[in-house]
Amino acid sequence: MSESRAFCPRCGDPVPERSASDADGETDAADPLRPGAEVELCDACYFDDFDFVDVPDRIDVRVCATCGAVYRGNRWVDVGAQDYTDVAIEEVSEALAVHVDVDDVAWQVEPEQIDPNTIRMHCYFTGVVRGTPVEEQVTVPVRIARQTCTRCGRIAGDYYASIVQIRAEDRTPTNEEIERAKAIANQIVADMEETGDRNAFVTETSETDDGLNIKVSTNKIGKKISNKMVEEFGGTVNDAETLVTEDSDGNEVYRVTFAVRLPPYRPGEVIDLDEDDEGPVIVRSARGNLKGIRATTGERYEASYEEGNSPDARRLGDLENAVETTVVTIEDENAVQVLDPETYQAKTVARPNYFDADAETVPVLKSRAGLHILPDDDE
Repeated sequence: MSESRAFCPRCGDPVPERSASDADGETDAADPLRPGAEVELCDACYFDDFDFVDVPDRIDVRVCATCGAVYRGNRWVDVGAQDYTDVAIEEVSEALAVHVDVDDVAWQVEPEQIDPNTIRMHCYFTGVVRGTPVEEQVTVPVRIARQTCTRCGRIAGDYYASIVQIRAEDRTPTNEEIERAKAIANQIVADMEETGDRNAFVTETSETDDGLNIKVSTNKIGKKISNKMVEEFGGTVNDAETLVTEDSDGNEVYRVTFAVRLPPYRPGEVIDLDEDDEGPVIVRSARGNLKGIRATTGERYEASYEEGNSPDARRLGDLENAVETTVVTIEDENAVQVLDPETYQAKTVARPNYFDADAETVPVLKSRAGLHILPDDDE
């Protein structure tokens, strides 16, 4: 750099001439005497006032002692940190501000754990200012304040906005249906949490004599659980609102109860339809209208629109009640002889189309409707 006609306004020493290339890569020399030109300080005076990095005296971090969420801005945020040191490093990186004139900035940090609630962050910075390498070392204490986030506070206080009641018509929900309802609730909450929804949680699940109750944090979750259960198992869902309080703005707050009513018959059950002489039905689906196959012929059956998923019928048993018995002989295309599993006498029964003519044994169900060959569970 050559000496210019400009002088430092603070000390009076000549200011070295700087080409515009120092700022934008061009080579035109700046004229310090032109009207309106900005006069710079000399390097000595500039560096007297130069602050490489702006550092707060202390950083306070609010973390939830239960879930580890961090309070940022005006809300709690899940950060997924392994420990509070990771949180402290991230908060320091957000809080420190490097001078705009510094180029080629590099920095590193060494955390020092003072006590369970205090971490001292030793920060080292390097860069280039006016062609001169500069470096800075600062220490920032980070104070960890353990609190309870809104979500964990609600969970601890048993807060819930809706309740899902799993029931069944003329029966008690099976263990499979109850466990599936729990799994659906947990999966819905997990999916919503992945999208950043911290208001999603299951408050409580409780089994009763007639089914299952699931308390959840939002009406949206309750509705999703109810609809998914009906989608998988059939049945109906009804909802009812109850006024519980008013919020800070005077708006009414309602709690919604979703009553899920599962169908009376479930897949795998064998039923005998009233006023029907075509033989028992093995239920295959209870979604919409009840569907199944005849135990006498193997032909498909579907209840009428009026009957829906609950036609008038008697329960005879289910596929799990079937016992293996010996095939004696095939009489014709409509009949086959098998051993009665109780009396061990040969008995002629209907031959459904799912009967395997090469089978030596078959599963049968003996009930008040007689003896019937059932399909294998995997058919």
